[in-house]
Amino acid sequence: MPENQTPPTPAASAPDVAHLLTAARQRAQAAGLAYAGCLYPQEAWSLVEAGVAQLVDVRTAEERKFVGHVPGSLHVAWQTGTALLKNPRFLRELESKAGGKDTVIVLLCRSGKRSAAAAEAASRAGFSRVFNVLEGFEGDLDEQHRRGDVGGWRHHRLPWQQD
Repeated sequence: MPENQTPPTPAASAPDVAHLLTAARQRAQAAGLAYAGCLYPQEAWSLVEAGVAQLVDVRTAEERKFVGHVPGSLHVAWQTGTALLKNPRFLRELESKAGGKDTVIVLLCRSGKRSAAAAEAASRAGFSRVFNVLEGFEGDLDEQHRRGDVGGWRHHRLPWQQD
């Protein structure tokens, strides 16, 4: 994604689902990505809130617990433990928890990088409508190498909680 691209403003009412999904697909095509599309956090929340997409957090259980998570989101870790070993059951768990390979699935991680890798793997495995959340839960690093002030789910004041 170009760094100078401004995220769209979230819809005030029910989202225009077709428009959001088309824009997400166009972003992925323009970037040459192997999965269905890329959504900004506000767009992803609009789709989840409208009931047309399953939000799946692919961060570790520890990240969800100590950093926070989106209420009602599903959890399927892409990597596990402090060594961040790839979860060998990821695809089976994703299919089982999200409701199948044809479900609109929105993947979320810390910054959008692991969820992009997970989206690519899911797409190769036959998931036809898997999308990545750009900026992730915490956004990119700022000048002080901290997260939370440069984009991300929390930065946009979308629903989240911490245990």
